[in-house]
Amino acid sequence: MVDMKTRVIENLSDIPAAQWDALAGNNPFMQHAFLHALQITGCASPETGWYTQFITLWDGNTLAAGMPLYGKTHTYGEFVFDWAWADAYQRHGLRYYPKLVSSVPFTPATGPRVLGSTPEIRAALVKAALAHTDALGLSSLHILFPDESEAMALQAQGMMLRRGVQLHWRNQGFENFDAYLASMKPAKRRKVQQERRKVFDAGISFRHVRGEDITPELWQFFVSCYENTHVQYSSPQPLNLEFFRMIGETMPQHILLVVAYRANKPIAAAIDFYNDTTLFGRSWGALEYHPGLHFETCYYQGIAFCFDNGIELFEGGAQGEHKLARGFLPSTTWSAHWLAHPQFSRAVEEFLQREAGGVDHYMDELNDSSPFRK
Repeated sequence: MVDMKTRVIENLSDIPAAQWDALAGNNPFMQHAFLHALQITGCASPETGWYTQFITLWDGNTLAAGMPLYGKTHTYGEFVFDWAWADAYQRHGLRYYPKLVSSVPFTPATGPRVLGSTPEIRAALVKAALAHTDALGLSSLHILFPDESEAMALQAQGMMLRRGVQLHWRNQGFENFDAYLASMKPAKRRKVQQERRKVFDAGISFRHVRGEDITPELWQFFVSCYENTHVQYSSPQPLNLEFFRMIGETMPQHILLVVAYRANKPIAAAIDFYNDTTLFGRSWGALEYHPGLHFETCYYQGIAFCFDNGIELFEGGAQGEHKLARGFLPSTTWSAHWLAHPQFSRAVEEFLQREAGGVDHYMDELNDSSPFRK
């Protein structure tokens, strides 16, 4: 450990992709190809408020540890909201931004954030990230959506933990889609069946197109749907066509497009990412409105893909209590936080303790509304 050198990487081309991926494992969003594409296509760049500051440890020319890290001048694209903390700093004449954030931009999916082969190396990496935050004189360091074991290790190193809630679908021993429906309460099951019937009665069919089979025309169609969604909700569009085409070329084994057709014409599409164990629902859009089309394209088709491919977990993304009625149940997410200002750190710690009680109550309410028979 004494011989390891710390390097702050601003250009991800300086990290050998094979070495990074060997540490990242099979999580699609932590692949070098995904993170690099975000940077070079301008999606996560200084122009959009993402300053690449990856912390790495090196044993000679070999990457021993790494953490995706960005300097941030705002909170957009993080999905762990600290607006109130920033506002409190401002009201007291203090600067909250820029801050350092370890996350996958625009991607609220749980996965590894502190990459290293041993607990000792990972602990050294976190120590280096904290030292970098302090050396830059920044307000805080935030590590978003680590898995639970990683969150506990971060807490042991003095970071404060924050809990969140997402709704995830798990295969609870169901043999197939019909068995999953049969496990629901009758009223909930009928609602799902009615939603699906409306879609298919409208003459809509679906294709599951894996990354290697996605044509340039299909990418163009998907992005037109994606753009339409952001226009409808008057929200900024974080990802561009160049990004999607690039990951389609560099990591096709992790990409699924669900495409809806009516009269042999594509009308909607959703993009999912997957590995051997998990399907991650990300973005969708439609050029026509049909009742139930969103639920079928984004959820039921994804569940069917899980059954077809032996995938046990479907993370449907952030927010959306409407997922509950479709069989997505509450699951805890984590984030870890370090604030340099002692008084604000104590105040945030007290807030997080109070917030945790509210999270417990919210999860209880969601579980009480489960669509499954007891």
